[in-house]
Amino acid sequence: MVAIAEHGHMTRAAESVGVSQPALSAAVRKLEDELGTELFHRTGHGLEPTEAGKVFIEHAKVTIQSCEQARLAVRSLVGLETGSIRVGAGATATGYLLPAAIQVVRKDHPGLKFSIREAGSCAVAAGVVSGELDLGIVTLPVVHPRGDELVVIHEIGDELMLIVPSGHALDGRKSFRWSDLEGDAVVAFEAGSAVREVIDSASAEHGVGLSVVMELRSIEAIVQMVRAGIGVGFVSRYGLEEGEGIRCKDGALTRTLGVVRRRDRFLSHAAGAFERALVER
Repeated sequence: MVAIAEHGHMTRAAESVGVSQPALSAAVRKLEDELGTELFHRTGHGLEPTEAGKVFIEHAKVTIQSCEQARLAVRSLVGLETGSIRVGAGATATGYLLPAAIQVVRKDHPGLKFSIREAGSCAVAAGVVSGELDLGIVTLPVVHPRGDELVVIHEIGDELMLIVPSGHALDGRKSFRWSDLEGDAVVAFEAGSAVREVIDSASAEHGVGLSVVMELRSIEAIVQMVRAGIGVGFVSRYGLEEGEGIRCKDGALTRTLGVVRRRDRFLSHAAGAFERALVER
């Protein structure tokens, strides 16, 4: 009926909706019989809706619009054509783990939007617990008063590597001992961060107090400061090229990253697709 009103011609309306002109005419007659009134009348300009036809068409437009919205909603849910994903992670995951997973998901579902919050593990865990974040990547174990409300769905091993300025005594070496860093200036991650805890604990265990001259959150910033000769630094192996970085001979500086979500919440289809991409990476 809407197509007839828009085209003012039965044949053109039938072509626009992909049916034959006789079939459309028969449908109109059947509907008019059911309603007990004419919906269209012929004029010199073609078919025009009667007053009853105008009322019917207005309601038909509302119905068509609702159907289209329902169709889009289902396609968004099942086909992941739209939607948003809220993820929290530290510097390593944000800069070096998330991009590949996001690329995989957006290749199949370009309509998805991502909200990425870079923060320390404690803040990320708090965001997931509160529901502000769908997923989080944190250093394990989870340190949060309500940590039992989170479930770890995937673990990722990481190793922290020493980097030194060009010309440093350890430059070109494959390993170091903590005693090698006595008196060295250190460019470190901020105090209280999970990475900093790993470094401080390991150095203290071997009786070495690090001389931290600068605290940063960004891996790239630490790399640049080390290159500038400010001091030595520690960064994730994910932030280095193959063969770069110096391993600790007194014991590898390892940690485990965990992808976490709320135990009692079902993920949206969008977040679920991203979760799978992270697990399968």
